Amino acid sequence: MLVIVDYGVGNLESIRNMLKKTGTESTISSDQNIILEASKLILPGVGAFDTCASKLKQSGLIHAINQKVKEEKTPILGVCVGLQLLLEGSEEGVLPGLGWIKGKVVRFKQERMNGGFKIPHMGWSEVELPRSSSLFKDLDIRPRFYFVHSYYPELVDEYDALVYANYGYPFVAGVEHENILGVQFHPEKSHKFGMKLLDNFVKNY
Repeated sequence: MLVIVDYGVGNLESIRNMLKKTGTESTISSDQNIILEASKLILPGVGAFDTCASKLKQSGLIHAINQKVKEEKTPILGVCVGLQLLLEGSEEGVLPGLGWIKGKVVRFKQERMNGGFKIPHMGWSEVELPRSSSLFKDLDIRPRFYFVHSYYPELVDEYDALVYANYGYPFVAGVEHENILGVQFHPEKSHKFGMKLLDNFVKNY
């Protein structure tokens, strides 16, 4: 059973609808007992880091999610701020993340960009993989995804970087560490590319 974690934020129905287009039924739940039965998890997130971190803590689900991901090695996919929550913290706020991926979330640096780049990064961008990943199996060499964000992961171990994109300069747009995956873009808004990525998560993990 694939469970989309409902802690009060994120495009829950959009993710479920995109999964349904791939032929996969999923459950949206804030019930820790259902989460503990999951074979795969998706952690969504939109808005500010501290808002999402606070709501996740208030949900009372962190213990169950930690048990599934860290102890049982259940595959999890973080989406947008859901990816950012996988890290230790963010420049955007003061609350800690889950700390499963070593690193922090940082804001785009305008001084590193040439003219013409506005923050937030909003729209379609191609991505590049530094290594092969089952999440991107049978996708184009440079697939395109839809982004809406001002912050991105800055990793301690660059081998945790799953995929890069470029907005004024290259940045990490996704992570993968054992059973823990995350993407900064929105697969649920990325048409055929996002549909294939979600299908790969379901079938290959």
